[in-house]
Amino acid sequence: MQIDQLIDRIYLLPESSKQKLKNNTKEVFYPKGHILLKADRVEEKLYFIKKGVVRAFAKTPDQEITFWFGKEGDTALSMKSFVGNQKGYEDIELLEDSELFQIDALNLQQLFKEDIHIANWGRKYAENELLKTEERLISRLLLNATERYLELINNDPTLIQRVQLRYIASYLGITQVSLSRIRASL
Repeated sequence: MQIDQLIDRIYLLPESSKQKLKNNTKEVFYPKGHILLKADRVEEKLYFIKKGVVRAFAKTPDQEITFWFGKEGDTALSMKSFVGNQKGYEDIELLEDSELFQIDALNLQQLFKEDIHIANWGRKYAENELLKTEERLISRLLLNATERYLELINNDPTLIQRVQLRYIASYLGITQVSLSRIRASL
């Protein structure tokens, strides 16, 4: 996925605004296992995923809890750092060798101030992320584990093939043994 496609998925910009945004991005490559963003610090970068799969997770004393997956076309960032300039609570790990477009958060904030079209693009991005977060929360609260698994494979069937089952189980809020039982029953 190219940077133009990633930008356009969020909100269509006039060409001059899109060019400003593109001029502030650079392509970076990191290997599988790389921690892209770290908890307990204010992150200064955000990323558009060109190629690869990532997971966001939080650590407790006895486990890691995966609460989000991103893949081609998604954006990886710490919202708490970006919006609130506060230390994030999540780590974001690359689950595959990945190609990303990186942008400096301060540069993006400056573009929001200078260009109303880019500001609207950012607002649209935030609105879309809020809707996705709400959908995940409602799913987690209202659906049982089997229904959550079915929803996941219906919404993104290739994710199951690209992500380790222990991360899928954590994302669904169940043990890996329970996930195996669900998969066997289907």
